[in-house]
Amino acid sequence: MPDDTVFTADHVGKVYRTGEVEVVALRDVSLQIRRGEFIVLLGASGSGKSTLLNILGGLDVASSGSVHFGAQALTGAGEAALTRYRREHVGFVFQFYNLIPSLTVRENVALVTDIATDPMGVDEAIALVGLMPRADHFPAQLSGGEQQRVAIARAIVKKPEVLLCDEPTGALDYATGKLVLEVIARINAELGTTAVVITHNAAIAGMADRVVHLGDGTIQRIETNAHKISPAELRW
Repeated sequence: MPDDTVFTADHVGKVYRTGEVEVVALRDVSLQIRRGEFIVLLGASGSGKSTLLNILGGLDVASSGSVHFGAQALTGAGEAALTRYRREHVGFVFQFYNLIPSLTVRENVALVTDIATDPMGVDEAIALVGLMPRADHFPAQLSGGEQQRVAIARAIVKKPEVLLCDEPTGALDYATGKLVLEVIARINAELGTTAVVITHNAAIAGMADRVVHLGDGTIQRIETNAHKISPAELRW
């Protein structure tokens, strides 16, 4: 496996069982993601995007096949090992911000540094997302886009190798969504953080290094962008 490979998924399947009912979420998915790549997972609702992201992030486990983070096998790892993996290597950003209302921006971001082995400075993370003037504000005093940028600062303050984002602009309007994407692109470019972003918005694909199209639990095709565009150039 090349040294710059962050994730290797080989023939991954995922089946959810509820009583007698089986739902196949992923079937025979194979994918390699390299260090520093910006990957967009694109597909309709129910195509398997979130399931794949959750397996890469150690929030869920594959039913079949294998998943590696570098040389570390995530398949078959126990809960304690997966917790340590998430804590040390992965930053998560979701559609909803999950900030603690009674804590300021600075305090929400600082929470994560207690469990990080080598965090960056809290104010450094806040500055990276352009929110230093808001550092002492509470979530209720912020717009949706600002709250999402706080969530990104919280995800990156522990200096994760990978940033996994599940519909990070899904609850935001057009202009605000572009601001949030600019922040993710900046983290990817300036820190070299591997970014994997889920979206059902095909326009966002233009800013990726590679676009993984999912449908019905399988990878339909993977496209490489010869010329990435900046978030400011996105139109949808």
